[in-house]
Amino acid sequence: MTTNRPARQTRSRQAQSGQSRPGQRVRPLPKGTSLYTPGASAARQATERRSARLLMYLYQLPRWVPPLLLVVFLIAGLALRGPAGAAALCVVAAIMAWLAAISWPRLPAGGRAGRVLAVVLMLVIAGYQASR
Repeated sequence: MTTNRPARQTRSRQAQSGQSRPGQRVRPLPKGTSLYTPGASAARQATERRSARLLMYLYQLPRWVPPLLLVVFLIAGLALRGPAGAAALCVVAAIMAWLAAISWPRLPAGGRAGRVLAVVLMLVIAGYQASR
């Protein structure tokens, strides 16, 4: 008669390390003490809390997946005419605006202006695509 102790211990170690399946690799979190901005306003804290789960999900994906998806939406937005192209470009603008909002406290004034300009430019291009 045998016991299942080694199997249980293995499962509990996987659960503690964040692995749900054997062989699944999880990237370690980046160095630092917190994902949140110290001393932030209530609105900023709420935004960071809502974004943390999505940021961790994106971080666990292979590094090439998020930029590839963004490029696919950009190319589709530029290639398609009318509302379909405009919608794809609006997705790109929304992602750019979300990333700008998340990184806003750490950006210098020039970086903030550049991010706002990039989002506005993407929305102008989307408006042009919608009218074609």
